[in-house]
Amino acid sequence: MNNKLDILAFGAHPDDVEIGMGGTLAKYSFKNYKIGICDLTKAELSSNGTVAIRQEEAKRAGEILGITTRIQLSLPDRGLYITEAAIQEIVKVIRMYQPTYIFVPYFEDRHPDHGNCARLVEEAVFSSGIGKYRDTLEQPPHRVQNVFYYMINGFQSPDFVIDITETIHKKIASLTAYESQFVKGDRSVDTPLTNGYIETVESREMLYGKQVGVKYAEGFKAKQPLLLKEDFIGEAK
Repeated sequence: MNNKLDILAFGAHPDDVEIGMGGTLAKYSFKNYKIGICDLTKAELSSNGTVAIRQEEAKRAGEILGITTRIQLSLPDRGLYITEAAIQEIVKVIRMYQPTYIFVPYFEDRHPDHGNCARLVEEAVFSSGIGKYRDTLEQPPHRVQNVFYYMINGFQSPDFVIDITETIHKKIASLTAYESQFVKGDRSVDTPLTNGYIETVESREMLYGKQVGVKYAEGFKAKQPLLLKEDFIGEAK
């Protein structure tokens, strides 16, 4: 069975990836790219909702974006630290799905789990390519072509952006699927997510879009310089 993915996006919690790059995943899903999301924790310490509710919401969100697969690990919420056990769990995922590109949260974020998610995955990406690195599934090593960073709560200056004008509606719909997180109910706890958070994310993508002359865009940071393969100068008007 061929599990190989073109894009594998990691998040600390269900909804992280949708916040940061839901529009991009929907865009490339439409182009028939094979896309996966891996949530490192089940967000068991979330102020609102339950693990079961979050899992159902994540399933709906993934369907909206058209992803190929969603992987749920059981690392501890608010316990994402660089340990050998955690690295091995992520290496297993990388070697099983052999992604070409990996996306992780950008380090500068108010939630420590987001930055720690990036650090953990970076460790796993390196270890995944080492032939003698142990793996209980005895999978062959896999080298990822590149690692990129998406923004969750931050608004950093991006190294590149992706036009999501045609898929912003799917991004918003995928976030709306997480009703327990973004909709303030009678029994919900007041959090930064329940106070116009989706609107804030939409405004951010609009600002990124304005910078490059499109309506909506998602911003990304790159781990290393990018090589442009097209003669973009000749396209300028």
